[in-house]
Amino acid sequence: MTPHLVAVVLAAVTAAPAGADAPDLQSGTPVVYLADNLDEQDKLGWCIDTKGRGFNENLHAHSCKPATRGISDTQFAYDADSGHLRSVPFEGKCMQLRDRADPVFPFALLDCVDDAVSQRFVHDPNTRELRIGADPSHCVVVATQSTAAGPFMSRDLLVALCDSVAEPYKQWIALD
Repeated sequence: MTPHLVAVVLAAVTAAPAGADAPDLQSGTPVVYLADNLDEQDKLGWCIDTKGRGFNENLHAHSCKPATRGISDTQFAYDADSGHLRSVPFEGKCMQLRDRADPVFPFALLDCVDDAVSQRFVHDPNTRELRIGADPSHCVVVATQSTAAGPFMSRDLLVALCDSVAEPYKQWIALD
């Protein structure tokens, strides 16, 4: 684990936000979003997203875009049978753990491959954790720090030991 990622994970263990609230989700479905709004300024919540506008292989967390904007690059569908997180606007593209050592973009949006272990995720609706299929001790988490992203906000989307991260940074809801 890189020093940057260790610092992010350690901060997340101790830095649970006070007065956590659920987002006022306005996104279209299907969508996979963080159960806690954290500090999202407009209470839109946090969704998995492609970096920048349009298609990009790099993934991060971003303010969930309102459905009034049409189909959004923050819309993903979770398929419990395959474990795939499929992009809604980019057909045939799935989230993949590309490089867990990458401190900024460990996840990518690549062509869906049915038997790709790196594209398998396990979502537990009880704990709300989104675990890495090949290594269920690790979860998909968001960084503790957010940044401005035009009129919205963004955070790094990371992989970390599930037990080392505070709940608000690792609990996801998958809506059909």
